[in-house]
Order: sequence, then C-alpha cells, then structure tokens
Amino acid sequence: MAFVKPLPEDLNSEVAELAKFFNETLGFCPNSVLTMQRRPEIATAFINLNKAVMANHGRVTSSLKRLIGLIASQAAGCRYCQAHTVRAAERYGASVEQIENVWEFRTHPSFNEAERTALELAYAASVIPNAVTPELQSTVREHWDDGEIVEIMGVISLFGYLNRWNDSMATSIEDAAAESGNQWLNTIDWEKGKHS
Repeated sequence: MAFVKPLPEDLNSEVAELAKFFNETLGFCPNSVLTMQRRPEIATAFINLNKAVMANHGRVTSSLKRLIGLIASQAAGCRYCQAHTVRAAERYGASVEQIENVWEFRTHPSFNEAERTALELAYAASVIPNAVTPELQSTVREHWDDGEIVEIMGVISLFGYLNRWNDSMATSIEDAAAESGNQWLNTIDWEKGKHS
C-alpha cells in the first residue's frame, strides 16, 4: 500500500499542464508525480528536470535513455520504475529485440558497443557501492563525448532519485505500467510487489 496516496491529476493547474509531458512518454501521469504535487514546487521541479534530462539531443536517443533507466532501476531493484521505463522504451521505439534481450546487453547482437558501454555505466553507477571504475570511464569515453556522458549520467541520476522515491513510497503502480511490466519483464520474474 502506498505510503502517501497520489492526489487527483487536476488538483494543481501548473502541475497538470507540465505533467502533459508524461502523456506522450507513458500515456498517463505517473502516481509518483501525483504524490509529489502535495508540494507543487517539488512536482514542477521534478517534471522540468525530467523533460530536460530526457530531451533528445542526438546519439543518446530517447529509446536508449529509457533502456538506461531500465538497467539503472533493475540494479536498484525498483519494480515501479522498471515497469515505467520498459513501457516508455517501447513507446519511444526501442526494438522488440532490444527490449526482450536488455538483460543480456553485454553480449546480445542487438546492442552496439556504444549502447553496451552506456548500459554498463548505468548498471555500475546504480549499484551500491558505486562500481564506476576509471577503466569503465575510459571505455565510455571511447564511444561518447562529454555532452553525451552528461546526458547518460543525467538519466542514471534521475532514476536514482525515482528509484529511491518510488521504492520508499511504495508508489501504487498504474494498470498500464503493470501491463508493460508483465509483458516485457517476465524474464526477471517481475511483479508489482509493494507497488500494488
């Protein structure tokens, strides 16, 4: 059961207007945002950060950003965010082959070397203790420039916040996100868990 229940979507007009962003991303406004709006300044700051981090600037594509979020959320153990990121990855054009084989990103041929290093960084940066080594940084630099690394770390850090928020709040998962989790995350025995 949710620690703090979400508020109605139309409660705060500023938050509601900004939250339209999630209709494109997920098809609905997430309960995490609806809970944050108890303090509208937190909700608006979060939505604006999310929009900035997830903006597509080139090679770090919208679909790759969602897969980075998925790997980061898997490493952190947040089932709520796993379901949301896999849903958004699908909506942003990640291939079925990549979604079905994301857990084998290190070796599966549907991932190129640049994608592998981004996903490896997502995993290493999301485990505790942090496992980002100078060697991994060097490998990442072989494939991504400084701006792209900032984008990748922005996604990882955004999901670090979301993973802590949603796991600690036991945010109740929306039906559409649960459907995506059940469809795509069966290889890791995904279930709602405390997010019922």
